[in-house]
Amino acid sequence: MKQKPAFTIQKSSVGRGHPCFVVAEISGNHHQKYDEAVALLRAAKIAGAGAVKLQTYTPDTITLRSDREWFRVGGENPSEWRGKTLYELYQEGYTPWSWQPKLKRLADELGITLFSTPFDETAVDFLETMAVPCYKIASYEATDFVLLRAVARTKKPVILSVGYATVPEIEFALATLREHGSEEIAVLHCVTGYAENPKPEDAHLGTIADIAKRFGVVSGFSDNNAGIAIPVAAAQAGASVIEKHLILARSAGGPDAEFSIEPAELRELVVRVRAWEEAGRPVASSLERFGGVHYGPGSKLEEYNRRWRRSLFAGKDIKAGEPFTKENVRDVRPAFGLPTRFYDTVLQARAAKDIPFGTPLSLAHLVQLKDDKTR
Repeated sequence: MKQKPAFTIQKSSVGRGHPCFVVAEISGNHHQKYDEAVALLRAAKIAGAGAVKLQTYTPDTITLRSDREWFRVGGENPSEWRGKTLYELYQEGYTPWSWQPKLKRLADELGITLFSTPFDETAVDFLETMAVPCYKIASYEATDFVLLRAVARTKKPVILSVGYATVPEIEFALATLREHGSEEIAVLHCVTGYAENPKPEDAHLGTIADIAKRFGVVSGFSDNNAGIAIPVAAAQAGASVIEKHLILARSAGGPDAEFSIEPAELRELVVRVRAWEEAGRPVASSLERFGGVHYGPGSKLEEYNRRWRRSLFAGKDIKAGEPFTKENVRDVRPAFGLPTRFYDTVLQARAAKDIPFGTPLSLAHLVQLKDDKTR
């Protein structure tokens, strides 16, 4: 399947030679208040963003309600996250699904594109009822076979953040998308550092051009750090898509506040990118200080955060000899269980032993395997 060098998302042409597609990520920055979500959408439009992006999950669709050690956040993650279980964190950050069709209608009225990041198959099904024009796949889900397949089957454009993924992992994601129907794909370099004072040399913006060349896709940049200097430089480094978290006021706090920007900063980002485009896209001599090409974890934090990818867990207590089903096997964060590419294999097997709820599945849990059809 041949990748298109540029494609259309609603009314925006996305790809080399077209204006940079600036996406304002709302995430959980609405503080569970619908009026704030509306204000963020309007602020994104006024600032000149091409799109706003939601996240479509609930605590129960993204993880399990468990406080076992696998589900507790530590490391050097933002202070708002540390010590909480994943379930508690996502309770604070999710966007109620009842809001999302209303926000889509408002976006259509305002003339700004709205789409979302689904985190499981039920979210994809829900977003299809909203007729979203494309899909975003988050960095932590870049290796989630089950989600990649579900999104690809819609045959809509896909924007894939790859975060700390290695080259083979990116190749796996792209092969899965293409095999199941995706022809229009943008891959975003993403530094998941969550830094308040990011070091430019840690951004490795040379990766943006390398992604386009190496994988034959539209390339871009998703920034999970504070400020706008690095995403502006990313446009100069060849990003056709820039994604940035938007918040009304960082002082209000919230799970993503530390690395989000306010409306005036988003406006400044857009103005600076458009000025550079209107000037003929001159190559900035200072780009060398932003680092070269890098794939895989680039810091201790990114190495630690590999654990927040998806994997297969027991979603219920499972008795020895009981068949594995879609009801008792869950594709969730974190990554301590079998990789999700084994999902179809697991559903063709029975439990070798009693497996308590919240246990990461392993091959040792499986008996009576049939042919592997996971590809």
